[in-house]
Amino acid sequence: MSADKISPAVRYWQDDETLECVSVIPEAPDVRTFCFAAPSGALFSYLPGQFLTLELPVPGGPLYRTYTISSSPSRPLSISVTVKAQPGSLGTRWMLDNLVPGMRIKAMGPAGHFTSHHHPAEKYLFISAGSGITPMMSMVTYMYDQGRIPDVVFVNCAKRPSDIIFRERLEHMSSRFEGIELRWVVEQGDRYQPWTGYQGMFNQLMLGLMAPDYLEREVFCCGPEPFMQAVRDALAGLGFDMDHYHQESFQPSLAAEDADATEGDVVPDEDTSAEVEFTVSGVSQKCTETDTILATARNAGLNIPSGCTFGVCGTCKIKKVSGQVHMVHNGGITDDDIADGYVLACCSHPIGKVEVEV
Repeated sequence: MSADKISPAVRYWQDDETLECVSVIPEAPDVRTFCFAAPSGALFSYLPGQFLTLELPVPGGPLYRTYTISSSPSRPLSISVTVKAQPGSLGTRWMLDNLVPGMRIKAMGPAGHFTSHHHPAEKYLFISAGSGITPMMSMVTYMYDQGRIPDVVFVNCAKRPSDIIFRERLEHMSSRFEGIELRWVVEQGDRYQPWTGYQGMFNQLMLGLMAPDYLEREVFCCGPEPFMQAVRDALAGLGFDMDHYHQESFQPSLAAEDADATEGDVVPDEDTSAEVEFTVSGVSQKCTETDTILATARNAGLNIPSGCTFGVCGTCKIKKVSGQVHMVHNGGITDDDIADGYVLACCSHPIGKVEVEV
């Protein structure tokens, strides 16, 4: 009997199936890796560096939060996100306090364009801070699992050595492949544990010492916006070709905040009335042109899943049936989706009357 007759057909997870938490792994203070599997046994297909949007059943209603996948698609039996609870965080704190093996939650995705797959190169430079290490972990694990020795300089910045996420796993991969060079930077040392590596804030001098050939590398950066701005400034000041710089963030950048509001055929006017008809719900809601479709839906008592709320994650993508919207997004929707009539509710402003499938 041939192998294809006895092997079950390969099926991949779709986001209409819940995810089951199968393990919770402590990584660092207030940092956990949550590993999920598909209850049906389906495999996971995604690109290293992409993200998931989780629907978290917090008290008071579901909360949508976007997390980069920290596992690698080369290990398709499960999928993991590694999260860090920041002061005042709601969703991530709920996960750390409540999400345990056996629980099931809804998720959307995978999605995102921050991946080395879209930018093949002979040499890479990964620069991250804090939990921004997660997409880099996915990408470098994928390279490691391919068995071909890559050329990656992997830089991660943390407050102290004990806050470096995935340190042991990365050092293991680096010990096997000489093409994975690790560079840790900490702001301060841990008491009773001497630190002999880089200390201070990441800067141009460190960059030159860590990767003397940085001008030849494809750069991926992830972390808090001030950190990424510092990296951008350092590279630009050293003459780096910024066409080879890529970043991922779920916080609005200065460029996003300063986006030209006149983009498109019309400019929303706060004194001009508009109307959004939600065709599936049979609800119509008056608003102004400066209101987003997402805010208008909430005012009408409707729930459109959303994550970042400024056009990056794509969670709030909906189908526009008719009418015109003014949309200035930050990469959360493709040109093909727009051509098919989809818009992002969080950054789409109705012009006149608009009908959407909600």
